[in-house]
This record gives sequence, structure tokens and C-alpha cells, in this order.
Amino acid sequence: MTEPVRTVDDTARWVAHHRAVESARPDALFRDPLAARLAGATGRAIAECAEPASAGGDAWYLVTRTVLLDDAVRRAVAEGCTRVVNLGAGLDTRPYRMDLPVGLDWVEVDLPGIVAEKEALLAGETPRCRIRRIPLDLTDSGALAALLAEHSGRTLVLSEGLIMYLSPAEADALAAVLREAGVDRWALDLSAAGVGALVAERNRGVLRRAPWRFLPADGAAHFEDRGWAATRIDPVFPAAVRLGRLDTPEAHRLAAGPQPDPRAPGDVPWSAVVTYAPRPAGASATPSSAAAPR
Repeated sequence: MTEPVRTVDDTARWVAHHRAVESARPDALFRDPLAARLAGATGRAIAECAEPASAGGDAWYLVTRTVLLDDAVRRAVAEGCTRVVNLGAGLDTRPYRMDLPVGLDWVEVDLPGIVAEKEALLAGETPRCRIRRIPLDLTDSGALAALLAEHSGRTLVLSEGLIMYLSPAEADALAAVLREAGVDRWALDLSAAGVGALVAERNRGVLRRAPWRFLPADGAAHFEDRGWAATRIDPVFPAAVRLGRLDTPEAHRLAAGPQPDPRAPGDVPWSAVVTYAPRPAGASATPSSAAAPR
């Protein structure tokens, strides 16, 4: 397969494959019985092309990211969010595999093609909460704002594996729409340029047709300077070591040492799951101790 990833949609199949592999482990960090079906042969083929000879490919990163965002969803629901809006939902299955309140409203948003594919693949499956899927181009700010305005309760916006594929202008526009809509929480994964360079090098051109474009040198501070406050920052690398998905002496040594500044990672490898809340009008962008990395 010379071009395993033809569009960004194919990366959702790649991620689903790694969820399926994780689910088959006796010590699985989560169980996703639908992942293999969603990944299909394409997801498996991409993983085979992307995986380098050592270090287990990107499985550690994708699995840890999934776990950290699962935790962000649980916290938001426990804190009173009654709706989750999953932007760029791809082939995510959280409404089917997580223990969620039956009254929770879960809204998945993605481009029409992947929405239709997912509807067909999951026909007959029963989610744990209320779910609907909306075909929508996320660069259509007006349509996204109208969707977010439909719900009067507290909303968590989830965006997994999305922000890095946007241009910087698109990422900032999305942040502005979410803030103006008054959402209560925004949980997403952020990576700095060093991670983008490592991914491109390790995967030997696999992502040529789906390049990472938004890799802020100011890390979590990027959106803090645009009206948000980071309430939690969970760096992915030390979490992967803690969870046992990176278990080499070198990984343990690095995880135990100083970590990159989450608000100024520059070009060094840094990636984290960040939960933001809108910063109150007039409040300083200076981070509080509550936003310290875990």
C-alpha cells in the first residue's frame, strides 16, 4: 500500500485499530468491542505501514491519549455536564463502551462521508446514552455555533485527534466559536512541533496526505491567550509510562526527569490532553495552580 492514508478520515481507522489491539490485551486499559469492525483492513494496513521496527509504533501514544480523554469525559459528567459534543468524532465509540448516564446527550460532528460510514457500521448497536450524528464541516463557524446553541445545559466539547490537522487560523477560529457559545469545558489533545517532527520521521511519509499543521510552540498557553483557562494538563509521555504502555528503562528515566514547560514547549517533543474552561471576563490569563500538569 503506497498511500495508506489517503485523507484525514483514514487516520480514524488507524486509531480504531490501536483501540482494538489494546482491547485484546489481558491488561487492557479499556475495552472496545466495536473497534476492529470500524478499523477494518484499512486501519490494520495503516498501522503496519506506520509502525517502525522498534518502540511499538504509535500505539502507546494513541492508547494513552484515549485513556486521558476518557478520564476528561468522566470528570466533566461528574461535574454536571449534560451534553458532550464530539467534534471530528471519526470512529470514536465512547457512547457505546463507556459507563455513561442514560440521559446524557452525546452529539457527534464530522464530515458527511465518515458520518454515513459510521452509521452503517454501527447499525443495530445500542449506545449507553442518547446519541445523534451531525454531518458538518467544522470550518463552518455559523453552523457550529447554531448547533452549540441548541442545548441549555452544561456542555463538554471533546476534540480528539482533530486540532493538529487544522491550520492555525482554523484552530483559533474554532476556539473563538466555542468560547462565544459558552461551552463549559473543552477537552482536547495538543502537541508541539517536536512531536510533529517525530511522528513524521517515524511514520516514513504515511501522513503525507494528512499533515499536522497546528503545533503551537506556546503549548497550552496558546488558548489561554485567547480567552480560555487550562484547568488540567495531562502530558501524554509520562502518563504512558505510568500506565505501562511505555515500559523501557530509558522511558522511565525520561519520565522521572524534568518535563517540557507545557506553556512553552517550543520545538521539543511535548503532547498533552488539556481541559479548558472559558476564562471569566476581566480575569488574568496567568495560569493558576489548578492547571498544573498531572
